[in-house]
Amino acid sequence: MAADEVTHLVVYGANRVGSAVGWLTNWPVTREAVVVVEPGEQDVLLVQFYNHVPNAREIAADADARWGGPSSFATAAEILARRAARRIGTIGPVPVRARDALEAVAPVVELDRAYTAARQLKSAEEIEFLRVGARLTDAGMDALAGAARAGAPEHYLAAAVEAAYRPSGAVNHIHYFGITPMDDPSRCVPAQYQSNRSVARGDVLTAEISASYWDYPGQILRTFAVEEEPTALYRELHAVADAAFDAVCAVLRAGATCWDVVDAAGVIDDAGFTIYDDLLHGFGGGYLPPVLGTRGRTNEDVPDLRFSAGMTVVVQPNVITRDESAGVQTGEMVLITEDGYERLHSFARGFLRAPLRS
Repeated sequence: MAADEVTHLVVYGANRVGSAVGWLTNWPVTREAVVVVEPGEQDVLLVQFYNHVPNAREIAADADARWGGPSSFATAAEILARRAARRIGTIGPVPVRARDALEAVAPVVELDRAYTAARQLKSAEEIEFLRVGARLTDAGMDALAGAARAGAPEHYLAAAVEAAYRPSGAVNHIHYFGITPMDDPSRCVPAQYQSNRSVARGDVLTAEISASYWDYPGQILRTFAVEEEPTALYRELHAVADAAFDAVCAVLRAGATCWDVVDAAGVIDDAGFTIYDDLLHGFGGGYLPPVLGTRGRTNEDVPDLRFSAGMTVVVQPNVITRDESAGVQTGEMVLITEDGYERLHSFARGFLRAPLRS
């Protein structure tokens, strides 16, 4: 705010999206939430719906939680006008009409990039919360490994995953599954939504799971062969994925560049394979920079960014055949340190066979 000469900040979230609201107030966004921030003053949290206010007052105990009225942004604009705002910063997906209401009070500048940069480096307290999220995410993957057997519907797998961490207070961030026969594959990357299909003997199951503990999720990716040994193709794919994971992690440390990571992942292209999913991305407070691919699959320019101690990233080589018929997933969230990286997850690595009993 000081760097951009902003006197007041408006933070927005809607439909359970808007990580900055929870970061500043602890309130996980429900229908809609607007936070008005003024240095030296108590944050004002405007909540929709009316019946959500009592719970918001309990959870956002350090904020002045109120109903936002028929329009939370109209109420926010009234507060800003009374406080003589001279320049307003915004964070979050502020709608156009809402921006118009703010601009009627004072000039508006977006601070999303500055917010994203602030979230890349984690405090010691945030890292402890991420450890909890990682531990509960591991519990979800362990439950999936035990439930993945012939005849199990995909929706049953999702229910088993969530049941593993719900009793500890975590909620689902994502659980993506990719299920296809190993001898006649037609899926190379996990799907975001489950189908009515049931698992069959000889399937391969790729999975990406994140359980979120108060907006602090872990993330883990694994591949399972269901009730059969992996085929030669899948063994080769996974061997390359393991090599890529190890090579990338070997270069991760404070001061490493994004090109160090891309070059390390060259083992994938050298083996004649490619990737579909991103190779590495920041995590914890959103899907954060850097977002990297391989030399053969770069969806965006490689940024001029160096890794710093306190960053958390997910390394996830999704090695696939070039015809996109078959693929594997492996990887997890790690913490960057001064001289390397630290695992936050403890679930077993490798190409595993399901059902697995820990």
